[in-house]
Amino acid sequence: MAVLGKVYLVGAGPGAADLITVRGARLLAQAEVVLYDALVTPGMLELCKQAELISVGKRSGQRSAAQADINGQLVDCARRYRTVVRLKGGDPMLFGRADEELRALEAEGIEVEIVPGITTAVAAAAATRQPLTKRGVARSVAFFTSSTAPDQPDHPALPETDTLVQYMGGREAAATAERLLAEGRRPDLPVVVVENCSRADQRILRLTLATLAHGLDMAHGPVLVMIGEALARRAHQAPD
Repeated sequence: MAVLGKVYLVGAGPGAADLITVRGARLLAQAEVVLYDALVTPGMLELCKQAELISVGKRSGQRSAAQADINGQLVDCARRYRTVVRLKGGDPMLFGRADEELRALEAEGIEVEIVPGITTAVAAAAATRQPLTKRGVARSVAFFTSSTAPDQPDHPALPETDTLVQYMGGREAAATAERLLAEGRRPDLPVVVVENCSRADQRILRLTLATLAHGLDMAHGPVLVMIGEALARRAHQAPD
């Protein structure tokens, strides 16, 4: 029986190449093949010039690789290479479809190791100098996305928490704001939107829940929406 390779699910972080972990960068430099997401930047791929590069990007609203095909490619690569890296934007275990890939690899007896990355919500909080928790104001944070599986409702219930962070929120942010207003949240609740977090073309918008309900005029990069009292500007906070 042929010896199977090992697959590493590596978090690339929010975008900037120097925000990947040291361990993640080391594995990229050792990889024989790297299957990477659409949100992985060219600078990140410079860390694995020696590897075969396979794009398996999935972008909302755009034609992309089916998850079943990605699973099959991972299994096939593990049969042909000893060191396989699956490079995922952010952290593999948060909105990264890691469950599907883990199940496919485990079913074939393929060894898997997970290397965490900086998830975009944490990077966005740092970029805006806006903590997601604040003593006496916000003690809880919920990460959510409107993207659902085919058999799930289009609009699952919003979490009840102090700070809400919506991933992939560009097109769905207005609907989220409308629902929160209907639930009684105040119209002037602070909102911070970050597009292309940590990248050269990063864009930060500060608005209110009522303004968000009218929609976002954003480009085509990944958008993160943060909502809650903790997002209010501090008295002497420097401009973005």
